[in-house]
Amino acid sequence: MTVLTAVLLGLAMGIVFGFLLEKSRVFEPGVILGQFQLRNFLMLRVFLSGVAMGLVVLSALTGFGLAQLAPKATLPLADALGGLLLGAGIALAGACPGTVMAQIGAGYRDAWFTLLGGLLGALAFTYAEPSLAPWIAAAGQGKLTLDAVLGVPFWPLGLAVAALLFLVLLGMERWRPWRAELGEAADGLPPETPSAPPAAPPATRPMPAE
Repeated sequence: MTVLTAVLLGLAMGIVFGFLLEKSRVFEPGVILGQFQLRNFLMLRVFLSGVAMGLVVLSALTGFGLAQLAPKATLPLADALGGLLLGAGIALAGACPGTVMAQIGAGYRDAWFTLLGGLLGALAFTYAEPSLAPWIAAAGQGKLTLDAVLGVPFWPLGLAVAALLFLVLLGMERWRPWRAELGEAADGLPPETPSAPPAAPPATRPMPAE
């Protein structure tokens, strides 16, 4: 794959991702904070749906020999600390790296500050990574994957986990329908209000007979 092809493919995938993200309303700060406060579960549903579909696609590609997996090393300490820092930042900003661009496109002005903070944080980590490397690699276990632990091929295990996630999503939909969590104005239109009955015509007095 050439560099130009990879760039065009990345742009196409980004457009599709942004479109679906906007339609799901998960980029809304209220929805993100609602997930952290366990008031709604829209964000969790979208993430689980993405994981399930990703497992189906990866299972098909690896099963037919069209792709090979290249997992990263398992770093429990770095994942735990990084997850806590990222989660705290998401809760404070009401945005995450995957939603900040959608917020900018939707007109949230404060999202520009979130984007700037993310870029500065990435720059700071680039310079600090050599000093943090021993801490990041602490308790590392190498490339540890569930299929390797169980001794089974990836594609049947991936399909089984995807089926389990679909059942979980179905149960969540029966528990709390997504439209009820989104609200009546989920499509961007104000909720309909009952129209007032037409006003009665003014009473008229009979004309006196001449």
